[in-house]
Amino acid sequence: MTRYDGDEAGAERTFAALPPARGRGFAQSWWGLAWLTALEGTALDSGQLKAGRGLARAGAVGAVSVRPGRVTAVVQDRDRTAHRADVLLQELSGEQWDRFLAMTVERAGHVAALLDREMPTHLVEDAELAGVELLPGLGDLEPECDCGAWDHCGHTAALCYQVARLLDQDPFVLLLMRGRGERALLDALQARGDASAGRPAQGPEGVDAAEAYAAGGILPSLPAAPALPAEPGVPPSLDAEAEPVAGIDPPALEFLAARTAVQAHRLLARALQDGHERQPVEPEPAVARDAVRLAAGEPDRTVTERLAEGSGRGREGLAVAVRAWQHGGTAALAVLDEEWTVDGERLARARAALDSAWDEDERPVLRARANRWTVAGAPVQLRLGREGRWWPYRKERGRWIPAGDSSPDPATALATAERAPESQPPAKPSPHQSHDRPQ
Repeated sequence: MTRYDGDEAGAERTFAALPPARGRGFAQSWWGLAWLTALEGTALDSGQLKAGRGLARAGAVGAVSVRPGRVTAVVQDRDRTAHRADVLLQELSGEQWDRFLAMTVERAGHVAALLDREMPTHLVEDAELAGVELLPGLGDLEPECDCGAWDHCGHTAALCYQVARLLDQDPFVLLLMRGRGERALLDALQARGDASAGRPAQGPEGVDAAEAYAAGGILPSLPAAPALPAEPGVPPSLDAEAEPVAGIDPPALEFLAARTAVQAHRLLARALQDGHERQPVEPEPAVARDAVRLAAGEPDRTVTERLAEGSGRGREGLAVAVRAWQHGGTAALAVLDEEWTVDGERLARARAALDSAWDEDERPVLRARANRWTVAGAPVQLRLGREGRWWPYRKERGRWIPAGDSSPDPATALATAERAPESQPPAKPSPHQSHDRPQ
C-alpha cells in the first residue's frame, strides 16, 4: 500500500513495510536485477551486503519513503537498534526529461508498457539513445546512514534489497527517484500527445452530448478527481424544540450520521489512491460486525448498550471486540470470533514460521488447537489469521483478549503479547443486558 504526500513538485510515495523475503530472490524483473547489480558492483565490503540481505529477509526494513533523488527507511539491527538509512540517486535534468517525454510519446508501446507496470528493454535502450540513463550504473547509488559508515553498510544494503522488490511491482518507483512522480509524468505525456495530434488542451464549453460521444476519440481526457476533503463532514444537529417522532432516538441518529460521514471519508480516501481499481472489493459487513465498528466510535452509554444487545455480545464482549477492531479492523475481528482448522499448505507454512522464529534453546512450548497456539504455563497465545499473519492474545479474568497488532513473524507477535499491559475491566453490565457470548 502506498501514500502520496504533497504536490507533484515534491511528490513522495510511502510503501508499508514488506513481509520477510524468506525463500525467494529480491528481484524477478530485469530492471530490479539491474538495480541490484548497481548495488553489488559498487559496495566494497561483501560482508555488509550479506548483512543487508539478512536484515531484509528478516523483515527489518520499515516503511520505505521514495521521493525525487532519495529513498529512506528505518532499518532495525538484530539487537533492535534502529538506524535511518538513505540511498541517493541523481535526478534527471529538465532537458533530459524533455528528451525522454518526446521519445516516449512517439512510441505508443512505451506508454502502454509503463501503464502495465513494465519497463521493457527497448524503452530503456531508446532512452539511452536519447541521452537519458534511467537505470543506475556502478557508483550511482550513494549511501547515507546514521550508523556512521562511509560506504554501503548493512542498513543501506537492506534498504536497496527492499527497493528491488518495490521496483518489481512498479517501475514508477524508479522514475520518481529520477525526479517525476507517476501523475506528473502521465499528465506530461498526455499533454504532449494532445499537442502532437493537434487537440486542444481544454475542451469547449457547452458541447452537445451526442457530439461529445461521437468525438470521444479526439476530446481531451477527463479532469482529475477532486481533492480529498481534509476531514469528514459534520452532519446537522437534530437538537430541536419539537418532540421526536415515536421510535426515533435523536442522539443515536446523530451518532449514526457522524459515523457514516467518517466511513464515507475513509472509503473516498481509498478510492482516490493509485491502484485502487486493482484492489479486491470488500464484502458488506454483517450487522453484528458492523455494530463493533460503530461502537469503536465511542458513542454515549445508551447507544453502546443498544449495540451490545443488538450484536449479541453483551457489554464485556463488545468491549473486547472493539479492542480487536482497533488493532486490525475486520481481519482482527475475524481472528477473535473464528476458530478454524489449519491444514494443508497453510499448516506447513505455519509450522515453518514457528520453527524458524526462535533458536532451538529459546523456542517456547506451544500447545496447538485449531488456529490457536497457547504457550504452556503462560497466559499468552498466538492466533493465526486466514491471511497468514499472527495475532497476539493475553488471558485476563478468564477471557482471551487481543494484545496488539498482527505480525508476519510469530516471535514478534508473542513478544507483543508478553509485553502488553493488563487492560482495565469494562464496567459491569446492567441487569437487563444480554449475557456475553462464550469465547
